[in-house]
Amino acid sequence: MSNITMRDIAKALGVSISTVSKAMSDSHEIGEETKQKIKNYAAQHQYFPNHFARTLKSGSSKSIGVIVSSIGIAVVAEMLEGIGSRCRELGYHPIVMQSKESHQQELECFELLKRYAVDGILIAPASESSSLKYLKELSSSGFPLVLFDRLSTEINVDKVSADNYKGGYLATEELINQGYDKIAYISIQSPFSITTERLNGYKQALTDNGIAFNSNYIRFCKYESVAELDEVLEGTISSLMQESDPPTAIFTASDQISKRCFSAFRKLNLKVPNDIALIGFTNTDMAEFTDPPMSVVYQPSFEIGKQAADLLIKQITSAERPATPTILKLPTELHVRESSVSRLNDK
Repeated sequence: MSNITMRDIAKALGVSISTVSKAMSDSHEIGEETKQKIKNYAAQHQYFPNHFARTLKSGSSKSIGVIVSSIGIAVVAEMLEGIGSRCRELGYHPIVMQSKESHQQELECFELLKRYAVDGILIAPASESSSLKYLKELSSSGFPLVLFDRLSTEINVDKVSADNYKGGYLATEELINQGYDKIAYISIQSPFSITTERLNGYKQALTDNGIAFNSNYIRFCKYESVAELDEVLEGTISSLMQESDPPTAIFTASDQISKRCFSAFRKLNLKVPNDIALIGFTNTDMAEFTDPPMSVVYQPSFEIGKQAADLLIKQITSAERPATPTILKLPTELHVRESSVSRLNDK
């Protein structure tokens, strides 16, 4: 993160600090040539206006940046609705960008948001983002930042997510209560808490019910595109069913995977729940209409988005940031349907 200031830009270009400020806020009082010269210099030196050096009266854009993996994912779309709702209530405008799970594209989104001079950023980091150095630098500079959905212990900022541990526990416990003791776990490859917490909930439910953890039942899907995910998921389920002691149930701990399982099952000629029981982690509206209807862990996505936006705007409008960041984990719900019922019920 560059430490360049408006004073530095003014000195380098031989103009006043006021001229730099007006140029960066796109004021009509500055000529286009001078304005472009200042903006180009600022962009070349990675100047990002310091929120605390501006007043809301003269400098706030009344906009926030939002970076998500994809707006096509049901749970993400609901979070964006929550963000938009809170922003409208408080007079802010969200600028939404998609990383498509690419770290490089995430960085490009970030650079664009800098140019828009947003007042703060909400981000659910891409699954490919193993390094969050740029976010640490952003947070250290005092710029308002909130992580939502996908959290990391590397960054000491406000955070909002679902109680993923409890969701993983509830799903696994329900399958156990239905009589299944060979339960597989499938998720996407990710360095964030969304994956580790759901896996830990799964493991704890097994332990609490006296079932030994079997690493052969754990699978992580890595993919570059939706088309590739379908192929990877089919191969993953096929490999599980070819184990010497195959699972009788699967907990899919990812929205993208959960809603694609039935297609993979059909291609592999697997009947649900007769051949394999299923509980997914997804908010898709189609869960009720799959054949059979899918049991799911539902997360309060709208509220996650709303709370995240609320925390960010509080940072923007406050003169000082609290010493201890706020971390919210909202409760998940288990919606039981036919995909996870016991096969013993038919005997």
